[in-house]
Amino acid sequence: MSDPVRCMILRGGTSKGIYLRESDLPSDPGERDKTILKIFGSPDKRQINGLGGADPLTSKVCVIGPPPSDNPRANEAQLTYTFGQVEIDKPEVDYRSLCGNLTAGVGAFAIWEEMVEAVSPVTTLRIYNTNLDRMLYVEVPVENGCPVEIGNFSIPGVPGTGARIQVDFSDTAGASAGALLPTGNPIDVMDVPGIGKIEVSLVDIGNAHVFLRAADLGLTGTETAAEIDANVELTDKLENIRAYGAAIMGMIKGPEHSQEESPATPLIGMIGVARDYENVIGGVTVMAHECDFVSRLMFMQQMHKTYAGTSTVCTGVASRLPGTIVNEACRPETLENKTVRIGHPAGVIETETQVEVKGNEYVVKRATLGRTARRIMEGQVYLSS
Repeated sequence: MSDPVRCMILRGGTSKGIYLRESDLPSDPGERDKTILKIFGSPDKRQINGLGGADPLTSKVCVIGPPPSDNPRANEAQLTYTFGQVEIDKPEVDYRSLCGNLTAGVGAFAIWEEMVEAVSPVTTLRIYNTNLDRMLYVEVPVENGCPVEIGNFSIPGVPGTGARIQVDFSDTAGASAGALLPTGNPIDVMDVPGIGKIEVSLVDIGNAHVFLRAADLGLTGTETAAEIDANVELTDKLENIRAYGAAIMGMIKGPEHSQEESPATPLIGMIGVARDYENVIGGVTVMAHECDFVSRLMFMQQMHKTYAGTSTVCTGVASRLPGTIVNEACRPETLENKTVRIGHPAGVIETETQVEVKGNEYVVKRATLGRTARRIMEGQVYLSS
């Protein structure tokens, strides 16, 4: 049995991750990944020999360390944060994307670990993210030197309530594909084999996304994960669309390399106009007037059971870019609002969005996400030989 590794398990938003200090892992990247895979029990569909939960939303790692000293983008950063999507049935860790939900737990982890000074009532952290080479801003409620976990803020898909942690992703625009609108167009027409021509909006903030009209695939945007995932023909089509979008944005060499080179991003958002639908997790009806439009996400070739944090900010920003598919689906009377309400499988998620026009470009001034985080466990994980 190998030496144990210190770890903390936190729920951040609607995801759950394993948080590690950079100093507790091997410095060699290859050895580091081997250690992370052993911690999770990958590759194995059940991850039975490790801490992974056998689901893409729980097979995630956050590595926290000091800020780099030689990167101009990291000026004034207090921490370095690297996110990894740990493959379940492959011996791989994908560092090409960012988890917005787990970002909410990074600041709390750093305070618990005394990596930063705790300031009451709110500690504002400047966190350099290595995945996107961008700065993230996280506001953590603090009391008596510790993160506050008890509060009245609720998020769909998570039982109970907690203290609100605010994350601002505005600096991440264009980090994955070079620009907020990578092609410069609000809508592009892709000719995808087996599908034909389909209109999409390619937008990059938080993570790169391919947005399409749910109706163009015979959907409403209110489908459940069980309905989407059971339709293999549909999921194959969606992966082909994602692959062509990734290639157009220059994220991969060609569509045939999508799962090999970038399996997690871009994500796909299937957009529809607001309508009533059943929240299968909460067991209630979400009424059309409660949201500005509806959306369903594809993440790691499965439909997301709730809504990703980075997708929340990207979808919100896209709704404020004239001519995009998200913009056209949004309620006209809400387009001047800063708050955007997205109807997703587990309810309605909100984001505060502020986009300004500067010359011929859009500049994102605000792209926030309110989350809660909870420390579930801290201790040592023993690695298999």
